[in-house]
Amino acid sequence: MDGDYVLVIGSAVLEVSARTIAVLQPGIRQAGHIHQSVSGVARNIAENLARLDIETVLLAAVADDDIGQHVITHSSLAGINCSYVLRVIDAHTATAVLLYQSEDNCTRVDDFGIADALDSDYLLEHEWLFEHAALIVIDATLSEETLDTLFELAARYQVRVCADPTSPRLASRLSRYIASLYLIVPNASETAALCSLDEPATERESAIGTARQLVSMGADIAVVTLGERGLAYADSSGGGYLRAIHTEVVDTSGAGDAFSGAVIFGILNDVPIDEAMRLGVAAASLTLLSEDTVLQSLNADMLYDELGA
Repeated sequence: MDGDYVLVIGSAVLEVSARTIAVLQPGIRQAGHIHQSVSGVARNIAENLARLDIETVLLAAVADDDIGQHVITHSSLAGINCSYVLRVIDAHTATAVLLYQSEDNCTRVDDFGIADALDSDYLLEHEWLFEHAALIVIDATLSEETLDTLFELAARYQVRVCADPTSPRLASRLSRYIASLYLIVPNASETAALCSLDEPATERESAIGTARQLVSMGADIAVVTLGERGLAYADSSGGGYLRAIHTEVVDTSGAGDAFSGAVIFGILNDVPIDEAMRLGVAAASLTLLSEDTVLQSLNADMLYDELGA
């Protein structure tokens, strides 16, 4: 790949998921299963890339406490360069709590206040990392001011930017930058805010149309993921639709980040867009089998084995 590494900028999170054994009843203490993972959209994409042997540098903020150290230690052991992660005093590391009644019924609570520490000054202090990057990957937890600085630096050093809209609430932050994006990967629920649609693109035809709309707005490659219904994608030469790989789901968290990571892996290795999309689908399918947000055993051979299965 051109450049020394992928520069990933955004959230690093401790995620706690809880599943009740019986139907959840408010006000009643219930038995269940609780699992915690190191997560965050940007950080998850970085870990997927690192496990696919792509050199990856993470710019994120964690608290200067035991949880922040746990996030850094886990990420470093996965192969991510965390040398420049910001340690914030008198704060707490971003945390997400997911309460599942079923895979289709999940209540999520996020505490991402620490994301404000990833400001323009922090990026400018690390401007030299932009100069030597092969690609920049971001999530939408960054503030508008920080995004302005990020895209100015990306343009200055002519580095392509890939973005994950992160959530329906945050997706609109990326709307003004679509023409500056090389790759954008919203899920169905994020498309309405991102593209000012009356309804999200939840079906095959609307997803194809939305992917093409994003390309017409200036993105080089656009993907709209539909979960178990597959995905639509487009670029200047056309596009298409891929079905999801049927699999038994253990946990859906992180599957979209695995998809993005594997697509970026394909892009960096100059594979055709159709093959990059299939690599993404394979990575998402494998991650659905894992309780962790990133499959700890992930490697490139696994992706191609999954495609050939």
